[in-house]
Formats: sequence, C-alpha cells, structure tokens
Amino acid sequence: MRKLASDWGRNLRLIRVVAGRIPAPLQRRSLQTLVFEEVKPSPENSHAFTAFVVHGLLGSGRNWRSFSRSLASALLPAQWRMVMVDLRNHGKSAELEGFLTPHDLDNSARDLANLVKSEGWKWPDVVIGHSLGGKIALQFAQSCANGDYGSNVSLPKQLWVLDSVPGMLSSDDGNGEVERVLNTLQSLPSTIPSRRWLVDHLLELGYSKSLSEWLGTNLNKAGEKWNWAFNLDGAIQMFRSYRENDYWPLLEHPPKGMEIHILRAEESDRWTPDAIQHLGSINLKHFHEDEGKVSVHVLPKAGHWVHVDNSKGLLQVVSTGLASVI
Repeated sequence: MRKLASDWGRNLRLIRVVAGRIPAPLQRRSLQTLVFEEVKPSPENSHAFTAFVVHGLLGSGRNWRSFSRSLASALLPAQWRMVMVDLRNHGKSAELEGFLTPHDLDNSARDLANLVKSEGWKWPDVVIGHSLGGKIALQFAQSCANGDYGSNVSLPKQLWVLDSVPGMLSSDDGNGEVERVLNTLQSLPSTIPSRRWLVDHLLELGYSKSLSEWLGTNLNKAGEKWNWAFNLDGAIQMFRSYRENDYWPLLEHPPKGMEIHILRAEESDRWTPDAIQHLGSINLKHFHEDEGKVSVHVLPKAGHWVHVDNSKGLLQVVSTGLASVI
C-alpha cells in the first residue's frame, strides 16, 4: 500500500497560476482575483476533493508548497487538489490592483469566495489557514454560514486553524514582535541596497538569524532595485484587522455540518493563559445536534511556524483529519 501511494504521488502536478492566468493546456479567461498555485493529480486522474491553503502575514502560497505536496500524497489514493493562494497585498497578488477596500479580514475572506466564483469551481471541502490565514479561514466560514456569498454556497466540511488565536489581541499578548517587525520595515529606506544588507541590518537590530533571513526572501530584484514581495501598508491594515476581530462566538456555536480544528503549537508564544483556558473549555463542550463541532490539537515540538518546526507531526494530524472527509 505504501508503494501504491508513492507511485501515485509521482503523478501529482504543481500548477502555477500567475496574475490570474493559467498555463496551457489549462488556460482560460479569468476575472482578476487572487493568484494561486495548485497541487493536483495528473490530468488522467481528476480530483474529487479541494482544500484551500492560506498563508500568514508577509508570507505567500509558496511557503506551503512542500507541505501541500506531502498532504496530497499522504491522502492518496483519494484525489485531492491543494490550492495555495497568495492573499491580497502578498506574493504575486500584491502586483494586482482592484481589490475592494478596506484591507480587512472580511474582504480577504471574500477574495476566496470571488476566486471560487471566477474560476467556476465547486466550493472547497476544506480550508487550512496559518496565523493570519487562520482567522481569514474563520471569517470565510462565518460569511458562508451567514449567506454573505449568496444562496448557492456550500460550507467547508472542515476548517483547520493553525496556531491562530481566535479572539481579539492586544500588543502584549505574543504579537508584540510582529508589531516591532512591521514598524522596522516601515522605517527602512525606500530602496533596499541588497538582500545581504537587509539581513545584516535586521541582525544589528536584534532580530534572530532565521527571521532576518526569512524576511530577506521577501525581496525581489527588479533591475538594480530590490522591492518587497508584499504591499507593506496593505499588510499592516490586514494585521490590525486580525488583532481586532473575535471569532470565539463562532467556536462556541459552529455551523451545523462543519468541523473546526484548532491547532496550537506547544511552544508558540502567541497564546496567553486565558486564551489556552478558553480553548480548553470549548474542547470539553458538548455541542447541540444543530451545531457543528470543534476539536483542539496541540502540536508538540513546534513554535508558531508549525510547518517548519514539526512538518511530520503537522502532516500526521491534518491528514488523519482530512481522511474523514472522504
């Protein structure tokens, strides 16, 4: 059986979609919306299930490329398509104009719905979101349940919220470093001399080597200039909305037919004792028959960057959960 999964895994294809254009032979007219990549079976094996994978602040879909490949392979022989989006103001989507403002979680979630509609897809079976992407996933589920995207919407069967605190956040509850990073980026010169200069400058300011180098990967060279792969002002607006939105009520009363999985990284610094206690009480709650359900997972040996710190453990937890969708 293991060999079968391996053989099928070799047939998985990564399809890059840039600025709303799909490479031949899959090219077709598309409304301007989020840029995305797909991991999907070979053409002779059409997919049966779809999962959206939503990255975090200052990231992009490519950050989750390796994990998405592994997840699709682990779920074989079931045919899953993984759609890794670049959120507005991030990645290739940052190069596009025309997104509705303000740049908040509500409009960011609506971008996912607009992608489904513009591509003529079925609604995703699963939405997986990390950090900022986790709250966008929660907003997407809430808006689907409220009928905000129309009457023909199908709720996701599962939601996976990866190390994203559902409630409102203050500056001293583990997100202080995020604010510091954003303030630092705003203070940098408009023209970055080089990626090496940026990394050295961030190290001098006291940032870790891993964080400094990761931020350096978000620089793209255009001629003699180095530009950010994200729209910093728009990303800051999204982070403010992330801090201000509260989805504890959604977890207290999840929509019928939906499983919401909250995964907390054991070594994450984003969770206050109160938030952990609140999560524990929801995990013990008995939900009514007309409600969905919430499950809580703790990923050992992992900080906030769950797909980097313990990718094997994350894959085991998520793939086990998704197998029940079949």
